[in-house]
Amino acid sequence: MELLDKIEEYWTGRAEGYSQVNQGELATEQREKWKKNLMSHLKGKKPEETKVLDIGTGPGFFAIILAEAGYQVTAVDYTEEMLKEAKQNAGKLAGKIHWQQMDAQNLAFASETFDVVVSRNLTWNLEKPEKAYGEWIRVLKKGGILLNYDANWYHHLFDQEKRRAYEEDRARVEELQLSDHYTCTDIDAMEEIAREVPLSRIARPTWDKQVLGQFSPNQVLVEEEVWKEVWSEEEKANYQSTPMFLIIVEK
Repeated sequence: MELLDKIEEYWTGRAEGYSQVNQGELATEQREKWKKNLMSHLKGKKPEETKVLDIGTGPGFFAIILAEAGYQVTAVDYTEEMLKEAKQNAGKLAGKIHWQQMDAQNLAFASETFDVVVSRNLTWNLEKPEKAYGEWIRVLKKGGILLNYDANWYHHLFDQEKRRAYEEDRARVEELQLSDHYTCTDIDAMEEIAREVPLSRIARPTWDKQVLGQFSPNQVLVEEEVWKEVWSEEEKANYQSTPMFLIIVEK
């Protein structure tokens, strides 16, 4: 089976469970935390005049928040089941969001179509992340902004120090009697994919800055402590060894 097919099969199986995670975020203070963070980077852009592309929307979390705030949202995902969950989660907002099944590495949009491109926890899981970044910048209008939230997911498979920290996370979660976000999934299948995708082996966000610098004449910014603003206490316990960062590119 080709890697892209493996990735699609895995996330098809995860769609319902991942959707429940997003539903929990939408029903708690996480919704406002994320909305506040997103809005802080979109100041000066009138929602009704701003076209946003949510890449790898999954069960629709970003798309729903942004559509609710009045932005013109297009949401894409490679997995059909994820889009079904997203539409259901969006409820009455579903009709205001343009949904499309699409490969993040091969976007079927004209160049300079969107004012904003957003993504969360996707880049690490791509077969050709450098190509994806080129596509994301291509579809951005001049003056547009890319917001990419991600982390060094599964880097512990290739780094002994990270592995020790990962095991400490698992022990902490057990001690606090919290849900373990790793063992609640098909961890064997995910680790098999993680060993094949390139970014599991690479220390980020240094790599991201270097690659995006090739596509954008402007400075690539990184917020390495964004996790403190947007994660729940349970997420902080689960992922202390893998802090989320934010990549910001203005075209």
